Amino acid sequence: MARLFGTDGVRGLANADLSPELALSLAVAAAHTLPDQEDRVQPPLVVVGRDPRASGEMLEAAVVAGLASAGANVVRVGVLPTPGVAFLTAEVRADFGVMISASHNPMPDNGIKFFAAGGHKLTDEQEDAIEAALGATWTRPTGAQVGRVHDLLDGAEHYTSHLVEATGQPLAGIKVVLDCAHGAASDVAPEAFREAGAEVIAINAEPDGLNINDECGATHLAPLKAAVVAHGAHLGIAVDGDADRCLAVDASGAEVDGDQIMAILALAMRDAGALAENTLVATVMSNLGLRIAMREAGITLVETKVGDRYVLEELRAGGFSLGGEQSGHVVFTEHATTGDGVLTGLRLLARVAETGKTLAELAAVVQRLPQVLINVRVADKGVARAPEILAAVAAAEAQLAGTGRVLLRPSGTEPLVRVMVEASTEDVAQKIAEGIAADVRAASPVG
Repeated sequence: MARLFGTDGVRGLANADLSPELALSLAVAAAHTLPDQEDRVQPPLVVVGRDPRASGEMLEAAVVAGLASAGANVVRVGVLPTPGVAFLTAEVRADFGVMISASHNPMPDNGIKFFAAGGHKLTDEQEDAIEAALGATWTRPTGAQVGRVHDLLDGAEHYTSHLVEATGQPLAGIKVVLDCAHGAASDVAPEAFREAGAEVIAINAEPDGLNINDECGATHLAPLKAAVVAHGAHLGIAVDGDADRCLAVDASGAEVDGDQIMAILALAMRDAGALAENTLVATVMSNLGLRIAMREAGITLVETKVGDRYVLEELRAGGFSLGGEQSGHVVFTEHATTGDGVLTGLRLLARVAETGKTLAELAAVVQRLPQVLINVRVADKGVARAPEILAAVAAAEAQLAGTGRVLLRPSGTEPLVRVMVEASTEDVAQKIAEGIAADVRAASPVG
């Protein structure tokens, strides 16, 4: 049977793949496996939050019911960014946390991700233990042993105060456009930036349960680019539906991706003496331009597999302080246990304020090689390891002859194989990527 957990929790079409019954069962299994059972006197305490998509209401009810039926006490924090739920899990000293969100996925999808005590993402072993406990026989508590449910009404205020404190630099004089993706940060992000001193124009900040990520946010930057230019803003910040990632645009509307953001922040932390081990952690998807920029700056770049969980594991194992992904997941271990798009945006503005430079000037430290990414929908993601596909990749790499690279990987959350090619020119990268994508599509056709 395929593993239930992907690279970032359990995701699927809400009320179909991810049903209330499955959500309830996952909650029960987590309550039985995640808390430390040794010498336990008090019932487990669990923080539960969600993004604003409509199905979150249904799934939240199922998760809360499952947890309470297993004897856990629940603190509901309502609609809040994923990193906010992680923060509050640590803040209230909960045994674990649950976030109901499909992040950047379309509205019909939803997901469930768990945080261990302290707000940290689960290990593979902890996820496997939850899966193994699904459907196991257990004795239901009754009477006073049934879990209780409470609402934390000021959770958003606690999280916002934490963000402002972690900014580290007043943002007075900076005009910023925030694209909130009609998502979980629609209230928190504008408030945090305003409290930090910025002049804020918020767009796509009116979630109705159906419009999350709908042609807006970090995966659709066109509205942000237009708004920055129209308002004469210094820059723009876009988060995704659960606000665990951040991308930016400069005053001209040009995109600033996660690699450039990480480079800017790494240099800022190096200058402040806060870049632990003088090291940045990034994934194999990061552009060669980032590697070159860090080498020239004397900063070590440690690479991981794709997925913010692997970045987090490396950060914790090496005692490093900054890491992230090209997609905009950035982690500051001093202030967060997971990627935080709002915090990333705040720290980016802080660097602009500190240096007096424009975002375009700061981002120029990374000269990106042309990079083409094609997402190929497939029937079987295992096609990425098929002999004929590996042969096609090897032939492409031989053609590039050291002037670029090819990366092929299955998506951890969708039925996609991602084909990424870097080359000396856009045309070369596009041609090679399209050729490999066609091979993948032919080897595993959908329908």
